[in-house]
Formats: sequence, structure tokens, C-alpha cells
Amino acid sequence: MKITFANPVQPLRGAVVVGVLDGRVLTDGARALDKRMGGALSRAIKASRFKGSKDHTLTVLAPAGTKLDRVLAVGLGKPADIDAKRMQALGGLIYAALATKGHASAQVVVDAVAKSSLSAADMAAEMAFGARLRSYRFAKYRTKESAHDKPTLKSLRLTVAGSAKAKKAYAGKDKVADGIFMTRDLVSEPANILYPETLAKQAQTLSKLGVNVQVLGEAQMKKLGMGSLLGVGQGSVRESRLVVMQWNGLGKSVKGKAAQPIAFVGKGVTFDTGGISIKPSAGMEDMKWDMGGSGVVIGLMKALAGRKAKANVVGVVGLVENMPSGNAQRPGDIVTSMSGQTIEVLNTDAEGRLVLADALWYTKERFKPQFMVDLATLTGAIIICLGNEKAGLFSNDDKLSNQLTAAGDAVGEDLWRMPLGDAYDKMLKSDAADMKNISGGRGAGSITAAQFLQRFVDKTPWAHLDIAGVTWTDKDHPTVPKGGTAFGVRLLDRLVADNYEKK
Repeated sequence: MKITFANPVQPLRGAVVVGVLDGRVLTDGARALDKRMGGALSRAIKASRFKGSKDHTLTVLAPAGTKLDRVLAVGLGKPADIDAKRMQALGGLIYAALATKGHASAQVVVDAVAKSSLSAADMAAEMAFGARLRSYRFAKYRTKESAHDKPTLKSLRLTVAGSAKAKKAYAGKDKVADGIFMTRDLVSEPANILYPETLAKQAQTLSKLGVNVQVLGEAQMKKLGMGSLLGVGQGSVRESRLVVMQWNGLGKSVKGKAAQPIAFVGKGVTFDTGGISIKPSAGMEDMKWDMGGSGVVIGLMKALAGRKAKANVVGVVGLVENMPSGNAQRPGDIVTSMSGQTIEVLNTDAEGRLVLADALWYTKERFKPQFMVDLATLTGAIIICLGNEKAGLFSNDDKLSNQLTAAGDAVGEDLWRMPLGDAYDKMLKSDAADMKNISGGRGAGSITAAQFLQRFVDKTPWAHLDIAGVTWTDKDHPTVPKGGTAFGVRLLDRLVADNYEKK
């Protein structure tokens, strides 16, 4: 969808959106339009239940005395509650309300609101961001979709005093949206289209933005000793890959410790049958998005490069397909990881941690990063614990944990910190190897998975985000339509922007 900004101008035709504050208080733009309509807007509001509360809307069709087709009044709520997240949600609400109503374009009148923490220009930028996020659709395989279901809204113009400032504020957000859309696309693709080789090729497209992309094949990984990762993919006809993406936003002038990168590592199981420990058939189709962590890391790198983030960032994703076959890894097999530690694989469906073990160790050894954050749709247990509302956060570093939590709060991607400890670590003790890949008990599944990963980070500050419950949604949200969410792209972009970019 095309989004533009312009200085205030009276809307003459088509669809127009105006704001109303809690208590039916018209904004300046709404008041001016109401006057042109001979008071029809205020009369319609008075005759309805609409009071200007947040998330509430009122539509007036073919307003008298104008050539407009439709006026959409949107509730801004209380002035003190107007912040970035509120405006983004409102932008998403506006798009959803107008998308399929037959209009090709719409104008949103944005006015300054006293006692709000945002300027009118910032309000407009956040609303535009929310509208763009909500406009996402994955429809490339639909060949017989009815015209009634297809969105018609192609452009949105926001009129606001200081439109140049709004345009500038939106520019970086637009690049973040590009990264989010890429992640949603990747997560939505079926596994016959997206597998390790093709996902690696998608990552390679980031080279156009200045990202240095390197793809390691199985022979290279074998030389490095990545027996843990390679064991997961050995049952598939699709070769495994490790993709390394580097964005050097600080340039060559920054040397030494100041140039030390920050690192993000993603689990990329492009389809997870469970392997020999095969999953039940019901719901297995959802396992196309078991590569969600890698999708977030790739989308994040696109966002950072797109907005020219002033930071050195590394993204590493381990890409495998977990399939049962005559060559598949068996329960009871013992593999040797890149770290030299041996792992008894008791359950081949606990495969994501095996992929991340080598990816984390490789990242730590090669780049010596300031910190590492890994993302993975790792355990169903985290959904039992947190539902689909928050991602689980595990960390060996309080500073990093607090920064991640604050970034999540700022963008509406919430985290909940979970415990780690020696008692949980002892549950991974194996009689045959240095560790086993599951505890063997029913309790603390997400925690023992994180404890497993911690064995491959050494003393590097590290955080693990278990995003199994938040990578996909079965219902629409204000800025996230049904489907792939790209949860984590905004969070980690905000983490970088607030804490690790050169100002």
C-alpha cells in the first residue's frame, strides 16, 4: 500500500477519516468537516453509541452537502493515552475498516491533541506504520479469490501540519515494515517451496542492501564439526545450510572493541515432522513455520540494513529439514557438536536445540560478539505456560534481559522471563554422553531446552527467546493480520536502536 503525507487540506471527495476524542470531543479536522456537512457528523455521533473511545468507529455514508463517499470517525480515546502503540493500533483499525469497502484511496486527517505525548506529525507517522503493518496479505497462491474479498484500498494519504516531519519519521518505520513483511512471507511459504536451499537464497537477496551473506553447505559444516546440526537434517533429501549475514553499519573507521558486533541466531527447521520420533498427523501442517526464528533474523537484517542502522550486526541461521527416512537420525544416537561436547539424542523431535547448539557455538567462536540472542519456535511447553500472549525469555545476563523486556514493552511484543538453574541443568545428565537432548520427564520442558542451549554459549552474554506461541496467529490483531506475525523483528530492531546504535 502506498502511503503519503501532505499538509492540511479540506477533503473534497472519496473516503475520509477523522478523529474523535473520548467524550465525543471532535478534533479540529472533524469539527471543520462537520461544519461542511451542516452538522451531519455531530448529529450522527449523537444518535449513536459512539463516544470516541479507543478502537470504536462510526461510519457516515454519502455525507450531505459534500462529494465525499464516506466519513469514518475513529475513537482516539483519552488524550493522555495517546502514544505510539495506540496510534499504530488505530492505523491498523483504519486500514481494516476501509480495506474492502470499494475505495482505492482514503485521506486521514490528523490533528494535534493537547495533553498527548506525541506531536501531530509523530501521530501521523505511527498511524501510517500501523496501517501498513495491517495491510499485509499472503495471497500469492490464491487463483480464484472473489472480488468481494480482495482489498481495494491501495493508497492512504495522511494530512497533518508538519507533513515533512511526519514523512521523515515514517521513513525508518517503512524499512522496518519491509523486514516484517519479508519474515511474514517466509513463515507463510509452504515447505515444498521453502526449504534450506531456497531459504538461503532468500537471505542472499539482502546483499542488494549491503549485507554480506555467506552460505555454508554440508561439506563445510562437516569440516567444522557441526555434527549436532547435521544430524537433524540427515534424514532429508534437502541439504542443510548455515547462513551468515553481516551488516557493518559502523563503517571501517570504527576499530577494536567498539566494532565488536552484536549477534542474532535463528532456528530454521523448514519443516518438522519430528523425524523418527514422528509427530501426530493432526496439525503437522503448521510445522512449515518451525523456521520462524530464522525468518525473524533474516527480516531483522533486512530492517537494519534498510534503515542504515549505525551498528555492526551479525545474523546466523541454521537451516534444516527434519524428516524420517532410512538415513534419519535415530533415538539413542550420539552426535558430537562443534563445541566437542557429545549429545545423546533421545528424541529426534527435540531437534531445534541441536541446530542452535552448533549455530550458537559457531557465532561465539567466529565473531566474539558483545552478546547473542537466539530465537526459536522451540517448545510446545512455552505455550502451555504463556499461551499465545508472550514469548519466553531465558538469559544469563540481567542487563540484556532488561533491555529485551523494555524493547518488547515499547513495541507491544511482550516477553516473560523464565528461570534457569543448576537443578534444571542436572536434568540433562546422560549415562552415555555429555548430555541428552531432553530431560525425559514431563516438567520444565522449556527451561531444560534453554539449559541445553546455555551449554553452547560459554561466558558470552546470551538470551534465548522461545517464540513457539507467538510466531503464528489464528485471528486478526490491530497491526497483525491472521497468519505469520514476524514477532521479534520490531522487538530486536528496537533493542538495537535504543541501546547499540552509534548516535
